Amino acid sequence: MADASGERILSQDEIDSLLGFNSGDDSGDRSGIRALINSTLVTYERLPMLENIVDRMVRLSTTSLRNFTSDNVEVSLDNISSMRFGDYLNSIPLPAIIAVVRAEGLDNYCLVTVDSNLIYSIVDVLLGGRRGTSALRIEGRPYTTIERTLIQRFIEVILHDMSTSFGPLADIQFVLDRVETNPRFATIARPSNAAIFVKLRIDMEDRGGRVEWLLPYATLEPVRKQLLQMFMGEKFGHDNIWESHLATELWSTKVKIDAVLDERKMSLKDVMNFQVGDTLMLDATPESPISLKCGEVELLHGTMGRSGSKVAVRIDDELEKPVRTEDQLEE
Repeated sequence: MADASGERILSQDEIDSLLGFNSGDDSGDRSGIRALINSTLVTYERLPMLENIVDRMVRLSTTSLRNFTSDNVEVSLDNISSMRFGDYLNSIPLPAIIAVVRAEGLDNYCLVTVDSNLIYSIVDVLLGGRRGTSALRIEGRPYTTIERTLIQRFIEVILHDMSTSFGPLADIQFVLDRVETNPRFATIARPSNAAIFVKLRIDMEDRGGRVEWLLPYATLEPVRKQLLQMFMGEKFGHDNIWESHLATELWSTKVKIDAVLDERKMSLKDVMNFQVGDTLMLDATPESPISLKCGEVELLHGTMGRSGSKVAVRIDDELEKPVRTEDQLEE
């Protein structure tokens, strides 16, 4: 549309499209100014090993929670995404229990959030609730001491699996620091800091809920190099089986060794002036030491002699084998 002066005025839909708020949710692709604002977010695709760690945690948690609840528990991964820490705090559905976790070995913190559906389901299962009935929810009241204690034990099982899943990568122990119900008291990073968001779904037949794991990027910085690997074996530097096979093949490899009687340094001019019949005088005598070379590498020294009808070289000194250490192998 245009006003009386002839200048075009943007409609509300065009303004929303320009700012990137026309999608109505945060799950889709962002465009406009909003895309520029969020362009610095760190995506988990840049850390391939993190997805492997989460998959391992899902498998471990399925077994651990079955033993913990004595029920048929299925743990599945909903999604892994990246978001700002402040946006996550604003998106936590209340009521919920937020565990502030200290990552020993990383010298930082992360968050584990358990939603209300899972809280009441865990309490119902641990206290002998009947199967086939939904957990009773009482809105508007804080969690009791029994509920908080049971969920705290549930969180400790999850943290143990988190520590185990990081085991092949680094020695990291996730320890429960405190439990909060107000997101503002669980602030462990600046609102604008980027973080990795992992959402897990836990189903116990017809009951269940979600567990959310938030890892600030600053927490993962000490193990960033390991998380950039594509598979666990990269951190060991070499494959022992392949090293043994390579050593076996090297022992059976044939190499050409030259016996150098003597060497003289001459100018290129003298070499270009060589004529047929010229004699090149050497300083070697029958008793002079002979150098055995492989390419440009000098290996041994010996004395020239005869063995039957063939010219032979007797080795006078031993070859010094280089000392091979694990650090040299890794380099």
